[in-house]
Amino acid sequence: MARQGGYSRRQFLKIGSAVPLLSVTYTAGCGSDDDDGSSLPEYEFSGTPGPADLFQHGVASGDPLSDAVILWTRVTPDAAGPVEVFWEMATDPEFQNRIAADWDTTDGDRDYTVKLDVTGLRDGTTYYYRFKALGRCSLIGRTRTTPAGSVDRIRLGLMSCSSLAHGYFHAYREIAQRADLDAVLHVGDYIYEYGSGQYGNVRDYEPAHEILSLEDYRTRYSQYRRDPDLQSAHQQFPFINVWDDHEVANDAWRGGAENHTDPDMSGPNEGPYDIRRDVAKRVFSEWVPIRDQPDGRIYRTFAFGDLIDLIMLDTRHQDRDAQVAGDDQEGIDDPDRTMLGLEQEAWAADKLAAATAQWRFVGQQVVFGQIRAGGSIFNPDQWDGYEAARRRLFEAIRPTNNVVVLSGDLHSSGAAELTPDPYDPLAYDPESGEGSLAVEFVTPGVTSPALPAGSNQTFLPIVLTENRHIRFADVESRGYSVIDADRDRVQATWYHYTQSEIEVPNSSQRVGPTYAVFDGTTVLVEEDAPAPAPNDAPELAPS
Repeated sequence: MARQGGYSRRQFLKIGSAVPLLSVTYTAGCGSDDDDGSSLPEYEFSGTPGPADLFQHGVASGDPLSDAVILWTRVTPDAAGPVEVFWEMATDPEFQNRIAADWDTTDGDRDYTVKLDVTGLRDGTTYYYRFKALGRCSLIGRTRTTPAGSVDRIRLGLMSCSSLAHGYFHAYREIAQRADLDAVLHVGDYIYEYGSGQYGNVRDYEPAHEILSLEDYRTRYSQYRRDPDLQSAHQQFPFINVWDDHEVANDAWRGGAENHTDPDMSGPNEGPYDIRRDVAKRVFSEWVPIRDQPDGRIYRTFAFGDLIDLIMLDTRHQDRDAQVAGDDQEGIDDPDRTMLGLEQEAWAADKLAAATAQWRFVGQQVVFGQIRAGGSIFNPDQWDGYEAARRRLFEAIRPTNNVVVLSGDLHSSGAAELTPDPYDPLAYDPESGEGSLAVEFVTPGVTSPALPAGSNQTFLPIVLTENRHIRFADVESRGYSVIDADRDRVQATWYHYTQSEIEVPNSSQRVGPTYAVFDGTTVLVEEDAPAPAPNDAPELAPS
């Protein structure tokens, strides 16, 4: 069969049709006894092969639905110009049962990335995929659609804050070796924008300066995606990503960021903020396997059958007002200031109310619960700096049940009970948990620095005494979390490394605490150990 070029879409697929989105959309068949995939195209190539490292950035998948998933790769050709890329998907890593195959074309306008929205898939099914171009073949990727109907158990990885300059991505490597996860949630700070030595000095950045231009952001993503540990994690699991500030610039909000504080939001030598922000968003769309929406927003929902409704928010770039100082109580309480924007606030309230699954997960970037130190707000960049907006979201949570907030950004681990005022003994009882409306699990940074060694013994006890709704915290360790949900409870387990351990290429993880919230309750319970992994996990893709 003839190859497809450009962006016009021809169907070399078993069944169905598709409506194009911003990424190229294809519809796949699911295989049957009377259709062995022989009608699908095969890859053929004649001529001089492309460079051996053509697929040096690996493969990735993301935004899984019950019938669709995004597939991603990038090619690095020797010469500029369009490149035809073949892709195929199967239910086995040997590709004996292929269910979809076709061609796409990429070029420099897309930074040679390929992003496909493959629909028509079976729910709750593991698939394997690969790409071929210029006589070369990519790694084999492994992905999974979300289940539909009745579901007994789901396991998710939870990650954030991967500063390459601060060390090695052991957490991604460990995640990649687990076959038991259904997806990985990354709640932001996937890359960092700093130059070499500006924030961390374990590894140097490409480019060496702080990134500002289209070429800069593309080069930084390219460096990240050549990291073997991050590449391995993407190879094995679909990711569900949201951005935080460092995908653009530190402490970003709707109209500016750190060093973009002049009247024209330009800042010293950094140019107009809106140009930088739009460039960063474009490159995020090119390099991250996220399903593009026509208006550019990233807040969206996912359903894991009748067990989890996942609501992913954008607390950073959609419509956040500028931060105020931690002692500006009038600004913090200002009802006109918002973290999400009124449109997203209304959307989130509607989604919480309409959710029908047993558990409502809210994935978002910055810590939702309160943290005080010495009677003052610890970090006004978090929801603590947007009290009126937080109270409005609490009112949306109040009439619901089984709400679990999943957060990152703080470079620390934590588990807290959520209540509008944990410091009011008439509203919340820290002994019993009465007054709690939901719970929050906070994942540490993959590498990004928390507090200095010894802080868990010195600073942390003081904070926990003042913030008794926080049931567990670790302000030193790096790592990731695993969220395990079943019909009885949602359990979070933390996996940790010390600062010194992430500064060397190889270190082993330590299993941290496990906390759970049980069905119909809003209080946290510490458990002795994480739940055993399921024994029927699908085969990992070959490394």
